[in-house]
Order: sequence, then structure tokens, then C-alpha cells
Amino acid sequence: MVEIYVDADACPVNDEVVRVATRHDLKTYMVSDGGIRPSQSALVELVIVDQGPDAADDWIADHIQKTDICITNDIPLAARCLERGALAIKPNGEPFTDNGIGMALANRELMQGLRESGEITGGPRPFRKSDRSAFLNHLETTVQTAKRLG
Repeated sequence: MVEIYVDADACPVNDEVVRVATRHDLKTYMVSDGGIRPSQSALVELVIVDQGPDAADDWIADHIQKTDICITNDIPLAARCLERGALAIKPNGEPFTDNGIGMALANRELMQGLRESGEITGGPRPFRKSDRSAFLNHLETTVQTAKRLG
């Protein structure tokens, strides 16, 4: 059975995840160190972890299984999920892939170094309505792929 794991602390598409999970009757874990409201859906379990930089990531990586789906912007977490045979997508719908995760990790390290040196001061672009729409389309496709693989 496919399950969905959401790195929920700063996830802008929690409601969209619940909508798709409900349509497919999928158990969903919203993992957070606090500060998010519980869902009214019986399919959604709110998991509160200890505060800490990787507590939610560690919980997800320890529980996710092959063909489950992780929703995250966190590249190292996505890499850990892919290693376990799970699928991972960003809140803008962009998938993390086995072929691209190495480059994503390297680029993350490069950008972190540039930010620390002050050469780059801006962050990612703001989340847009088109990102939300792309996410819904890609999550639907990802769920169907996971069900076929499972």
C-alpha cells in the first residue's frame, strides 16, 4: 500500500496533498516539529517530532518504504528516500530522480558555499499559483506510478 510522507513544516501544498490522498484513499503522514494544524481527514496522521534541524527528515527516512511518496524541498531527505526505493517530489511538482539527485546535492553544496561567502544573498523564487497546479498534476502522476510499482 502506497503511503505519502510530507515534510510539512514549510510545505505550501499540504491541503493539495490531502485532496489527492483522499481521492486515492492513501494514508498520509504530515511530519513536523509543531506549528501545523491537524487535518480533519482520517487518512492523515500528524507526526510531531522533537525540535531539531533534521528530526522530521530522520523520522521520514526511517519510516518510508519502497514505492511510498515523499513531498519535500529538502534535497538530502529526497536522496535518503530515493535510496530506500521511494519516490520524492518538490512542492512545485518537480520530481527528484535517481539520475538527478547527485547533481542536485552537488549544486546544493555549491550554493550553500556561495551564500556563506556572501556572493549570493537571495533565496529561491516565491511559490506561485502555477507551482500549485503543477504540483497537483505531478502528484497525481506520481501516485499512479507508485501504485503500478507497488
